[in-house]
Amino acid sequence: MNTLKVGLFGIGLAAYWEQFEGLQQRLSGYIDIVHQQLQHYGADIVNLGLIDTPEKAFEAGSRFRKEEVDLIFLYVTTYALSSTVLPVVKRAKVPVIVLNLSPAAAIDYATFNKLPNRTTMTGEWLAFCAACPVPEIASVFKRSHIPFYQVTGMLQNDPIVWKEVEEWIAAAKVAHTLYHNRLGLMGNYYGGMLDIYSNLTLHAAVFGGHMEIIEVDELSGLRNTVSETEITAKLQEAQQVFDIQPDCSPEELHRAAKTAVALDKLVEKHQLGSLAYYHKGSGNAINEDTMSSVIMGTSLLTAQGIPVAGEYEVKNAQAMKIMDSFGAGGSFTEYYAMDYQDDIVLMGHDGPCHPVIAAGKIKLKPLQVYHGKVGKGLSVEMSVAHGPVTLLSVVETADGKLQFLLAEGVSEAGPILEIGNTNSRYRFSTGARNFVEAWNAEGPAHHCAVGKGHIASRIKKLAELLGVEVKQVC
Repeated sequence: MNTLKVGLFGIGLAAYWEQFEGLQQRLSGYIDIVHQQLQHYGADIVNLGLIDTPEKAFEAGSRFRKEEVDLIFLYVTTYALSSTVLPVVKRAKVPVIVLNLSPAAAIDYATFNKLPNRTTMTGEWLAFCAACPVPEIASVFKRSHIPFYQVTGMLQNDPIVWKEVEEWIAAAKVAHTLYHNRLGLMGNYYGGMLDIYSNLTLHAAVFGGHMEIIEVDELSGLRNTVSETEITAKLQEAQQVFDIQPDCSPEELHRAAKTAVALDKLVEKHQLGSLAYYHKGSGNAINEDTMSSVIMGTSLLTAQGIPVAGEYEVKNAQAMKIMDSFGAGGSFTEYYAMDYQDDIVLMGHDGPCHPVIAAGKIKLKPLQVYHGKVGKGLSVEMSVAHGPVTLLSVVETADGKLQFLLAEGVSEAGPILEIGNTNSRYRFSTGARNFVEAWNAEGPAHHCAVGKGHIASRIKKLAELLGVEVKQVC
């Protein structure tokens, strides 16, 4: 996958340069400062410098389009005509962030008013008047139906500005990842879960990417190619990641490792970046053997940045990929129960978990009961690391759109259900009762993704870039 490309240009007015000595060089220096800062955020920067005429604007738009930039930062250095902006953005056809940044916290009024003449004064003022043309630019963008976003503050010594800029780049990286992602769909829906069924064309239209439909038989076939050497290596990997419980039989560990190796081969063959699956395999002993031994392997894949969602939950595979791409983990979860005594919500799920966000080493346990599914195989038991968390649900709305549903909370220590599944205790600022009602009111599927940290502001920026409605309940 190619690296995110970020376009950068500043705007000025060519007529000023002869009138105000040093102004052009000074404003170009401001753009260099922005360029240097942007380089810290892991993107390729296409810096076109100071655009000061409509002719240069047309050339810049074509250059950005040729370079295939994913996002543009427009640094408003001084007053400039909107005719030097519109051709750039209109041609590039990517989201634009307007940087309305003053070179300092305030003009030194006393020094300014002692300048020798009004020409010098005007030149100094123009170096500070970034805010002046922003309404003009905003008006033109609005009337041209061009979405734009603003970061307002100081060029230097303003952490709020650079936090916003970093979040926009992080969001653009995730959008870039989703556009290039290959999502595997293996098996079939869990019968009767009407909330799970997804419009795949809608997902492709909004997120981009490719969906590869995969037969379970292919995974079963790949199991036949796995060597004992590969199984031994996978078991050694599992011992490093999991706390393997003593009641895990050698036979089940061998089965799980064999399937895990086959899953690696499947992912490599189809170059998958995420996977949604479900299949009982009932009536086919080979496929049943495969699908009742996938949890260890799918958890290992999830830990490697290839999130795997059970129950063929496409929407949640997307949510998990988003969370993982932000570096927050992203584990499959749902409500388990309410604890009104402690005012918390118990959430978790069977199937694959995300080891990267676990509180301690994950337990690998045998299953005696696998509700509604094949009752055998190994499963994982973990709690999400204690501290701030974010929940994300990708919702398909009644009017045929995608929506992001968000909540920020805290994973807390305390008793959990030790049943061989992921399980955690979450506290929300609105209280457990209000959280559940507000969340349910948005009509999400019963699954969501949980990740560490409070990253709602980042996900909201991703939603803006994708044109997705977002709702945060707490």
